[in-house]
Amino acid sequence: MVRRIVEILIFLVVISGFSQGEEAFQRGSSLYNQEKYQEAIDAYKSILDAGQESASLYYNLANANYKLSNIGPSVYYYEKALELAPNDDDIKNNLVFAQNATIDAIDVIPEGFISRTINRVTNILDFDGWAWFSVICILLFVGLFILYYSAHASSKKRLFFIGSWLILIFGLFGLFSAFRQYNAIQNNQFAIIFAQETTIKSEPNLRSEEVFQLHEGTKVQVTETVNNWKKIKLADGKIGWIPAVDLKEL
Repeated sequence: MVRRIVEILIFLVVISGFSQGEEAFQRGSSLYNQEKYQEAIDAYKSILDAGQESASLYYNLANANYKLSNIGPSVYYYEKALELAPNDDDIKNNLVFAQNATIDAIDVIPEGFISRTINRVTNILDFDGWAWFSVICILLFVGLFILYYSAHASSKKRLFFIGSWLILIFGLFGLFSAFRQYNAIQNNQFAIIFAQETTIKSEPNLRSEEVFQLHEGTKVQVTETVNNWKKIKLADGKIGWIPAVDLKEL
């Protein structure tokens, strides 16, 4: 009985939290439409502070920051929205606008055709999506293999046999894509520069040589952390150390 009451209380708390989040979201959207962008940002951030997130929330936060010329936060929130909705064209287009407002022009090392094709295919689904795809394929493989053994007609046996192995190949590709997505998440930690201007050092200390400078909104890859310093890598291959307070990790 007590356990049932606790479950009901937890359910009510969760429902209440979602209701408050929806109310704050609507309030933020109303403030945005009234061009009260900072107040809209505060309303949207209250939802994040409550532990809720969504692609639309990050997208609206990015739009409001862009209206205030907060380039770093706008790029950051567009990137966060894109993580949750990687195929959303509106997010992609607005991200390009925000990136065009940044100062740093970094040449991206072009991908090879094979690598680019694999990335496009594996990015169709996220890690969870590919994992479920693989599970479904394995179940279909088992089902078709059972049908293969129970079928008497040679034509059906051939059809079930070929079908089962094709499904297995798709399932293995799903596993490959899932692990590729997982490794990308684990090994590719990115961040956005939030400081208007920051000096990149050759070593993690203020006395080391200045290597180059970066500006607000630039996306970097974080490869290492030492105390209050982050080692970063740019898309063109340049590396250096930056104070951790000058960026925000995605």
